[in-house]
Amino acid sequence: ILASASPRRKQLLEWAEVPFDVMVKTTDEMYPATLPLEQIPVYIARNKALAVQEELSHQRIILAADTVVVLQDEIIGKPVNREAAIETLRKLSGQTHQVITGVVVLTGSREYAFEDITEVSFHQLSLEQITYYVDHCQPYDKAGAYAIQEWIGVVGIKNVSGDFYNVMGLPVSRVVQLLQQIIH
Repeated sequence: ILASASPRRKQLLEWAEVPFDVMVKTTDEMYPATLPLEQIPVYIARNKALAVQEELSHQRIILAADTVVVLQDEIIGKPVNREAAIETLRKLSGQTHQVITGVVVLTGSREYAFEDITEVSFHQLSLEQITYYVDHCQPYDKAGAYAIQEWIGVVGIKNVSGDFYNVMGLPVSRVVQLLQQIIH
């Protein structure tokens, strides 16, 4: 079961030909202030997985994930509106940031958890490029206000160090490896 409403995570699992159903429960995305940055998405993913597990009457493999964008030790969330999206992309312009995805897989009483970190460097972007992207793609449901697979990724990204698909929201090759270990 994929415990995520993300169309990108769904697409990546479909590309990997992993059979799954989607089941989502609304969860609080708050986390303890003392949690190290790289553990925050794991903590949130765990809560998503546990919420779905509570609803099931029989054991299933549950996969949950959460992605955060971090610039200079600050989490950059999803923009609330056009102005916030433009401001976020202005901050990321010409900078290198981290995309951290936390993954939790539950199988009955067993939990497997990891985080995957990818560094992404943007070219210096003009305000015209930023507003074009925001107005055409409306990235309001995306951490960091962008999707690497959209126009901004093609035009604006200088370098990616790590798993490209992690930036889309799921380090799918690591997930497939883990699922193969669990099943076999």
